[in-house]
Amino acid sequence: MAEVLSLRPPTAARRSTTAVFALHALVFAAWTAHIPTVKDRIGLDDGALGLALLGAPAGAVCALLGAGVAVARWGSKPVVTWSLGGYAAVSTGLGLTDSWSALFAALAVWGALQSTLDIAMNAQAVAVEHGYGTPIMASFHAWWSLAGFLGAGLGTLAVGLRISLGWQMFVLGVVITAIARPLTRPMLREDFSTEEHRVSVPWRSRALIVLGVLMFAGLFCEGAMGDWTALYLHGSLKAPSWLSGAGYAVFAVAMFVGRSVGDRMVARVGDRAVVATLAGVGAVGFGATLLVGDLGVALAGLVLFGLGLSCVVPIVFRAAAAVGGVHPGTAIAGASTAGWAGMLLGPPTIGLLSHATSLPLALGLLPVLCAAISLGALAFGRA
Repeated sequence: MAEVLSLRPPTAARRSTTAVFALHALVFAAWTAHIPTVKDRIGLDDGALGLALLGAPAGAVCALLGAGVAVARWGSKPVVTWSLGGYAAVSTGLGLTDSWSALFAALAVWGALQSTLDIAMNAQAVAVEHGYGTPIMASFHAWWSLAGFLGAGLGTLAVGLRISLGWQMFVLGVVITAIARPLTRPMLREDFSTEEHRVSVPWRSRALIVLGVLMFAGLFCEGAMGDWTALYLHGSLKAPSWLSGAGYAVFAVAMFVGRSVGDRMVARVGDRAVVATLAGVGAVGFGATLLVGDLGVALAGLVLFGLGLSCVVPIVFRAAAAVGGVHPGTAIAGASTAGWAGMLLGPPTIGLLSHATSLPLALGLLPVLCAAISLGALAFGRA
């Protein structure tokens, strides 16, 4: 990795990168509250919706290699700039779909730009962290979670005011596209090698395999929460439409709280203890939610589930960058690839399971995965 340390930490680059993390989450979360409306408008059942949601992971997988090559060749800064604008602009198409095939296609393009931005902004975050000389990765992901809460609130408000998904995303797209270039101007022009940014997991490293599996499981749960929480509250617990987005909102703000104090908790008790304890609490909390089937209990359980998953991603990124014998850029890209696959495969998997059984039963997979993360955290010591 090229040297990005200087006499003073790159505070402007940190603010810029934080804003990009926030906008990434804002656009994603603002869409989630509209999913029940889109489902009803097009006339899809849970299975058809789950298959349509496969468009996002399909597009993301197709874009992963290209995104890594682009970051390796031009650096993360320009890739963040154009992928941020494209991601916001293409989101408008989600509200214009009127058929299953159109929704699948729109999600495929959106997923490709979403994953490209994710890899590029995390690469920039690594460069900024090296400029500071101290772990700050959790702070970027904390703001991602806060923006997810705000985006879910924005989407819920739009649904309550009967503002269509198309108009909501059009306004967001215009604003974000207009500010993309000036917003990213302070970012670092790091000079990573091509090897460091190749989007692949070095399978010969057992430590990175373990970390990749934990990242996949954690973001599988996060992705499923983003797309299915509103439908669970509205369809299974009979919450009114205006309240259906509240589930993801409380989940996201709980993640923000956990990530805000994550670095301090790690300094006191270490990575393994933080991940194992929080993930165990999250598994119990959300498992109880599904068993009880009460709206109030569900909101409390989602808070615990958000706390349980909050520190998985930043701690795995930090641990991946510290794995010996592997360039930090390669490790970060590999972990990001595993996590992104989990986040995008979570929603359609839950949809297909829901179609075959029921939504509460399908969501039962999530506390099981969270419990597995708690047990798997013991591997951090060996990693």
